[in-house]
Amino acid sequence: MASPNHAVTEAAVSALPSAVNSMALSLNENPFAPLPSVRSALISAIDAGNRYPEFLPERLRALIADHIGVSADQVVIGVGATGVIMQVLSALTSPGDRIVMTYPTFDGYPIFAQMARLESVTVPLDKHGHHDLDAMADAAANAEVVVVCRPHNPTGTVESSADIERFLDSVPSDTVVLLDEAYVEFLSPHHRIDTPALIARYPNVVAVRTFSKAYGLAGLRVGYGFCAPELARRMWTMQLPFGIAITGLVAVAASYDAESELQQRIRMITAERRYLRMRLRAMGVYSTDAHANFVYLPSWGRQWREVFEGTELQVRGYADGGVRITVGSRQSTRAVLDAVAAAL
Repeated sequence: MASPNHAVTEAAVSALPSAVNSMALSLNENPFAPLPSVRSALISAIDAGNRYPEFLPERLRALIADHIGVSADQVVIGVGATGVIMQVLSALTSPGDRIVMTYPTFDGYPIFAQMARLESVTVPLDKHGHHDLDAMADAAANAEVVVVCRPHNPTGTVESSADIERFLDSVPSDTVVLLDEAYVEFLSPHHRIDTPALIARYPNVVAVRTFSKAYGLAGLRVGYGFCAPELARRMWTMQLPFGIAITGLVAVAASYDAESELQQRIRMITAERRYLRMRLRAMGVYSTDAHANFVYLPSWGRQWREVFEGTELQVRGYADGGVRITVGSRQSTRAVLDAVAAAL
């Protein structure tokens, strides 16, 4: 029987989610525990847990800036990508302003718009899960912020660099374009764009990235944005003092040092994604051309949510019946394929 002094601790520990769970496919988490070298660094960092982190995360800012090839005064740090997005909206908009987003999109955007008291303008994706950039540019003419996800969440699709630039040319220069690159690490080289160079050409663009997805550090909540220095200065005024845990700098530094292991994990996840899509296609099931760590099954008249409701699988369902399925282990893939096969 647990000692009364330890019962609360044991209850808290037992409530933690499992690092490896083949059924947890709804939040686009990395299916692997943190890299061994990152884990070791984090354990060492705990010894400084009695001390405050930097008042403002200047060292983390400089570390990230050096890694991505921009100046430190172009970077802001957030509690995950969601924290950066809220800094953008808090610093650069006023209540009643408009924000343009797709439908469907990352679940957070409608929530963030409501929190910032903004008016949401939604533009439907096309039937293959791509942005209607022309319609979004038209809507952006009367908006303060427009959101483009690349790769898109939940469909995983990627708009070409040429299409992105044509879109940016069409958007008013005083409209902030929030370029959500939460899954950028999963892109193959020929789908990547030089985001720092893009920002140099379009100073109204704010790129947002995270350590929650490819890096597998969702529980640590570290994200960042980068943009033109003038915009970054305005956003930096919203930087919460002591707002990033003391483990954040160590986790990011260790992750950068473990680049080769990280790339191996990314290759494993993208290979599993290709395998899952191939098997689904062989069963006659269409999925969008995903380039992240998930696949998306559009409804197209079928209520995919109902297919998974009677299973142990946790997937993200949408109002129209479509579903987003995080790529996990081969065991996860088999469970998904079994559920689909049973429905067919």
